[in-house]
Amino acid sequence: MLPIDLRGKRALVAGISDDGGFGWAIAKALIEAGATVVVGSWPPALGIFETLMSRGKLDASRTLSDGSKLVFEKVYPLDAEFDALEDAPAEVRENKRYRERGDFSIGGMAKALEADFGAPCLDVVVHSLANGPEVKKPLLETSRRGYLSAVSASAYSFVSLVQRTGPLLRPGASVLNLSYLAAERVVPGYGGGMSSAKAALESDTRALSYEVGRKYGARVNAISAGPYASRAASAIGFIGKVVAWYGASSPLPEALTAEEVGHAAAFLASPLASGITGTVLHVDKGYHAMGLPHDVEAKLPPA
Repeated sequence: MLPIDLRGKRALVAGISDDGGFGWAIAKALIEAGATVVVGSWPPALGIFETLMSRGKLDASRTLSDGSKLVFEKVYPLDAEFDALEDAPAEVRENKRYRERGDFSIGGMAKALEADFGAPCLDVVVHSLANGPEVKKPLLETSRRGYLSAVSASAYSFVSLVQRTGPLLRPGASVLNLSYLAAERVVPGYGGGMSSAKAALESDTRALSYEVGRKYGARVNAISAGPYASRAASAIGFIGKVVAWYGASSPLPEALTAEEVGHAAAFLASPLASGITGTVLHVDKGYHAMGLPHDVEAKLPPA
């Protein structure tokens, strides 16, 4: 037996605000493997998230394989568009969903982690963050502001997160992010600069694998996950059709589950993956390997 054993490890999963996405599934898998997990959560959604947790509304999702309930060691407010609190405009800092949360920046969360647990204190860092305000717009119609916002929130936030948590990493740590096939191929409808942001994210994964490996002795990898009908993905507007297309066209013809992404993340976070860094691992039932759909003859026009 060769188990994934993360006992004694602490993971930070940045980007959990509900129980419906990959971030939650990854956190749950890490806890199942023995790790403790701290979470960074978006302030506008954090109040609802805390209420759902405290009232037992997420108990079914929190149930672990041994019957116990998933518990996060700490939940921090995190708006990954801001490196430091002073970067946030006054209207954000004074918003009722932000003003009582303290320092919700990436740097603020890193300082809070060090204050709570000392340094170094992290063995796993997971970036599960993405946002594109104009994702429904074709690239030809995307504004400069929308494009740069997508890259800032979805790609640079990873660089900033690694910059600020790097000094907190223990030897042999693992850093992960979540990408998508649009980084490599054209995905019509996935617009607003999000495909560019994912391409930047994967490029940064390779560059940071070198820099972080040499400076901190940690590994940096990406998971390119197939489509999943999470609440966040619903912003695209046709996620159900994309999931169905992948299921019909992939070598393994069934829908991807969040648990499968969580299990892959647990592996990459574990010592079993100690030789893997700078890699984009596709977890998409093999869809990325296909050059044409399986029923291409039926889709071709008459000769």
